[in-house]
Amino acid sequence: MQFLYTNQFLYDLQQNWLLAILRLALVIGVTMHGLMHIRDTRAAIGWIGLTWLMPITGFVLYCMFGINRVVRRAQKMVNQRPWQKRFLPNLDLYSVKGHFYPLSQTVQGFTNRPLLTGNNVKMLHNGDEAYPIMLNAIHSAKNAVFLCSYILRNDDVGKAFAEALIAAHNRGALVRVLVDGIGSGYFYCPIVKRLRKHGIKADRFMHSFLPWRMPFINLRTHKKILVVDGRVGFIGGLNIANENMLSKKPKHPVSDTHFKLTGSIVHELTEAFLQDWFFITGEDINKDKFFPKTKSDGHMNCRIVTAGPDTDMEKIKYTMMQAFSLARESVRIMTPYFLPDDRFLSILSIAAIRGVKVDIVIPKHSNQRLVDWARNINNQLPMQLGCKFWLSNPPFNHSKLMVIDRTWSFVGSSNIDMRSLRLNFEINMEVYNDEFSQKLDDYICSYRHIPLSLEELDNRNFLKKMRDSTIRLLLPYL
Repeated sequence: MQFLYTNQFLYDLQQNWLLAILRLALVIGVTMHGLMHIRDTRAAIGWIGLTWLMPITGFVLYCMFGINRVVRRAQKMVNQRPWQKRFLPNLDLYSVKGHFYPLSQTVQGFTNRPLLTGNNVKMLHNGDEAYPIMLNAIHSAKNAVFLCSYILRNDDVGKAFAEALIAAHNRGALVRVLVDGIGSGYFYCPIVKRLRKHGIKADRFMHSFLPWRMPFINLRTHKKILVVDGRVGFIGGLNIANENMLSKKPKHPVSDTHFKLTGSIVHELTEAFLQDWFFITGEDINKDKFFPKTKSDGHMNCRIVTAGPDTDMEKIKYTMMQAFSLARESVRIMTPYFLPDDRFLSILSIAAIRGVKVDIVIPKHSNQRLVDWARNINNQLPMQLGCKFWLSNPPFNHSKLMVIDRTWSFVGSSNIDMRSLRLNFEINMEVYNDEFSQKLDDYICSYRHIPLSLEELDNRNFLKKMRDSTIRLLLPYL
């Protein structure tokens, strides 16, 4: 009997040593990988600390959520993009003069896209105005229709778009549709199923039920792109759903702003879609006919800026911050969610300290209650330093607009929160044009309904302050 106890003790001791060695190996592995590959020091400290405290759990979580496999995947494919800049050198370029010259040079430097002239950008409000124009463009398609949307619902609006896409496909046009793997339905996406049934190639961005691809759940394409025949494009914040048809009085109405593009800028928009389609499917559909020679259609100077957790890391955020640093008179922002990081807030606040008039318009109530709670804490510092916050009355406004000095505009899909500026795949467009920027600036100002004061935030009771402070910890994922 004593012999059996001794053998069991030695066996347990051996097992404990093996487990201890395994834990040490996992901790060392995560520590070395985190130090070498994680740029954000706070994130690196967090992951390494978690793994030292809980070696096995920390290792599993780090493998799932801590490793940016998207960057590695993008870097492997970046040299396989044969259309990159191929069709852009023959277009009319524009050189900025004046105090926005450093901004133009900076954005060109990190986007590797030129500023194109001869464009026209038309502002469209809500689905009531935008959807008929978008559908008419699809109905007129002869060569190609490229559509990317975060949300493409299986409702009346979504079905109308599906029918238009199917009709274009039946006429012989090349149709490609890319929707987000979360926003348009994770477990079931009826619109994609319907399009595929009719022979259209449609895919879901970063979507998989495989356990080892679960980290991609947190990485979403928030882009809204429609390009028809390489001649007309659409960009902005508008999803495709009944909730954007305000005239129909939906239960949860969403107001939004979209933009119709004509001119050479459509080439850059086409290229942006093709990059995403190639990134997800590996299909190279590059053809000259998708980049037709365009005629000058105005005097607006535009450039596409894409961002995501790949080789485009934080480029939209860098563009905004550089614009703030050059502002002389005014910064006007309209966004459904305002939850940026401290560095972003610091540069914006410095502009206000310099005497720049900073107005930030956010909804009185968004469609994300947690975001509304978290922003109460996040907004206090910029308010103390001179930034003014305004609440817009219902319906919930989902527009993403920015104007600097009534001269430079930045529009597109990106919210001003840590998710959009770091995790999501986003697309924006900068516009150098006084007339357009002044119109957009006036539009933002028209929504300054209710001023938000520091006194109002300070007068919240203790429980609400604790609630808001707790929710703020979730900033990177809200």
